[in-house]
Amino acid sequence: MSTTLIRGGRIIDPSQQIDRVGNLLLRDGRVVGIDDATTVADQLIEALGMIVCPGLIDAHVSFREPGDEKDETIESGTAAALAGGMTSVACMPDSTPVVDNRAAAEFVKLQCDRAAHCNVFPLGAVTKGNAGTELAEIGQLIEGGAVAFSDATNPIANAEIMRRALEYTRMFNRRVFNQPHVPELIDKGVMHEGFFSTLLGLRGMPVAAEEIMVGRDLALAELTGGRLHLMTISTAESVERIQRAKAKGIHVTAEVTPHHLALTDAELQSFDSSFKVSPPLRTQNHINALIGGLRDGTIDIICSDHQPYAQEKKDLELDLVPFGAIGLETLLPVCIKALIEPEHLTWLQLIDKLSWAPAKLLGLQKGTLSTGADADVTIIDPNIEWTIDADKFASKSRNTPFNGWTVRGRASMVMVNGQVRYQLAD
Repeated sequence: MSTTLIRGGRIIDPSQQIDRVGNLLLRDGRVVGIDDATTVADQLIEALGMIVCPGLIDAHVSFREPGDEKDETIESGTAAALAGGMTSVACMPDSTPVVDNRAAAEFVKLQCDRAAHCNVFPLGAVTKGNAGTELAEIGQLIEGGAVAFSDATNPIANAEIMRRALEYTRMFNRRVFNQPHVPELIDKGVMHEGFFSTLLGLRGMPVAAEEIMVGRDLALAELTGGRLHLMTISTAESVERIQRAKAKGIHVTAEVTPHHLALTDAELQSFDSSFKVSPPLRTQNHINALIGGLRDGTIDIICSDHQPYAQEKKDLELDLVPFGAIGLETLLPVCIKALIEPEHLTWLQLIDKLSWAPAKLLGLQKGTLSTGADADVTIIDPNIEWTIDADKFASKSRNTPFNGWTVRGRASMVMVNGQVRYQLAD
C-alpha cells in the first residue's frame, strides 16, 4: 500500500466548502482524508504557502487529432493541460473525421491512455459530421465514452434538430453543448460590432447573433426538459437571459473563457490574429456583466476554449485566419489576474468554477477531495511571478493573446490518480 502526504498547504475543496491549512493524505490513488495531524507516509510533499485543491477540469478543449496533428495532438494537448494544472479535460469532437461514432470516441480514449498525462473525456458530435442535418448515433457514442454532446464551433442552427437532440440526450442524462450564435448574422465577421470595428474598417459581429440563439436554446430547453449547456457566453443580455431561465427551473448551464474576462475589442487595433476569437472580444460593460454572472452563479464554469492552430494558419490576413486562441497553459494565471487580484471572486469560488462545478456538469466522479475520491490533485503556487512565453509551451501551437504578460500564480505540481504527472521546474 503506497501513501502520500501533502503537508501544510492551504486546502481548498469547494465540494466540502473547505478552505483551511491542513494535510492531505492519499493512498493507492484515492483520497484518504484531510486532517491537521502529522501522519507517516511513504512520500512526503511539503506544500507550505501553496494551495492544494482538487485537480482542475477544463470542459472545453480541442486537440485536432486525428486530422490536424500539426496544430495539436492528444499527447501534446494533454501535456499542455498538465502544465496548466488540469487533471481532466473534455475534448470537442471537431477532429477529422468528426467524433460521431463509437470507434472515434474510443480512439480519443486510447490516445489518452497512450499519452499517460491527464484524463481525457470525449464529447460526441450532436450531428453526423457536425453538419447540423442528422443526429449522430448518440447511444453508441455514450457506449464509447462520450460524456456530453456538441457540434463544437458549429452552432446547431436547425431548431428541430436541436429540439430532438435535447429530447434524446435527456434520456441518457447528458448535456448538449451549443455554441450560441446565428451563423447568418456573423457571416464574414471578424470582431465585435461597435466603435472599433467601425474605426478599423472590419466587419462586425453583433451581440444580437449570440442573444437570439441563447433565447432560442433556452426556449427549447424549457420545451423539452433537456439539459442545455451554453458555451463561451460573451454578452450582458445573455447573462440576464440565463439568470431568468435558471430562476424558472430550466436545466441550463453556461461557461465563459478567461480571454473574454481579460480582453476587450480594443485589442484588435494591433491586427494581431491571436485576438481573433469566436465569440469576439467585447466591450468592458459586457465583461462586467460576465464577472457578475460568475459571482452570482449564473455562469457555472470557466473553460479555456483551447483552439490550437499551426503558425502558418495564423499568419494570414485578419479576415482569413481561423478564429481561436490556445488557453490551457494560461487559464489559471489569467483567472487570477482578472478575478482574484481585483477581488471579484474568492479562491474558493474560483476553484469551484475550475473543478467541482465542471465535474458535476460532465457527470464525473472528480473535482473533490472527499474521502474515497480519485486522487487527482493540483498544487498551486499563488505567489510565483512569471512571464508568459509561448515558445516554452507544451502545446504545439503558439496562438495566445497573452504572450509577454507578467502574471502571478501557476500550477506547481499535478497528480493524477495519486501519481505525480507534472512538476514545475526550479
